[in-house]
Amino acid sequence: MTANEILDMMRKGMGQVPAAIEKSVQVDPGLIQEHVRSKAYAMPPEGGAMDEETRTMIYLAAALAAGSSTCIQAMANKIAQQGMSAAKALETVHIVRFAMTSKVIGDAEAVFGALANKSSS
Repeated sequence: MTANEILDMMRKGMGQVPAAIEKSVQVDPGLIQEHVRSKAYAMPPEGGAMDEETRTMIYLAAALAAGSSTCIQAMANKIAQQGMSAAKALETVHIVRFAMTSKVIGDAEAVFGALANKSSS
């Protein structure tokens, strides 16, 4: 599949292609081909264990947690293309928010330990 065919496929699946992907094709067309190969490895087009909507929610969650605005926008576009319910999209956001707040609590273990030691002195 050529780089331009891949771009067309992405436009069909997400409504638009992230600017970074469009620009990468101009300077390194092989990169998008590798990207599509990696996507097929992560999300097999046939025989995968998850449906496309579940994959989109997981991808959105990972993008939110990583702070990848490009991927967040791409998944927002895909949510619109798939007609995903607002309730599912928002629940995904809520789960990520909870996971990130849980991470902060876990990361602060040393702080809590130091404060607990200080208060017991």
